[in-house]
Amino acid sequence: MFNQTQSVLDRFAIAVSALCALHCIATPLLLALLPSISVLPLSDHIYHEVMVWLVLPTSSIAILLGCKRHKDSKVLLLAVVGLLTLALSATIGHDVLGEVGEKVATLVGAFVVALAHLRNFKLCRQQDCC
Repeated sequence: MFNQTQSVLDRFAIAVSALCALHCIATPLLLALLPSISVLPLSDHIYHEVMVWLVLPTSSIAILLGCKRHKDSKVLLLAVVGLLTLALSATIGHDVLGEVGEKVATLVGAFVVALAHLRNFKLCRQQDCC
């Protein structure tokens, strides 16, 4: 049961990270191409926070379940760095880094988290944990 949960959570976290990155990239393009969609809350800060609060628990559980089995510290390090980057960019990123810096930090965090989950998933597949 834990193996299947970890695998599903890894996949979910990768998908959410990709969705987050897509949102950060696509929103400015869509706003430039279709200004009328500016009334939608696409670039709202709440969306960013909700995505982070979705990623934090699912990523943490999946990474911890995988690391418990394969004991790869690189996965844990990547996950911690990525999740901290996401959390900090969501909470203080705009004030400290500005709008563009916040988006860059979010993209970097999402990419690092996705790398951690990809490595976690592959290691579990190699060792037959999943």
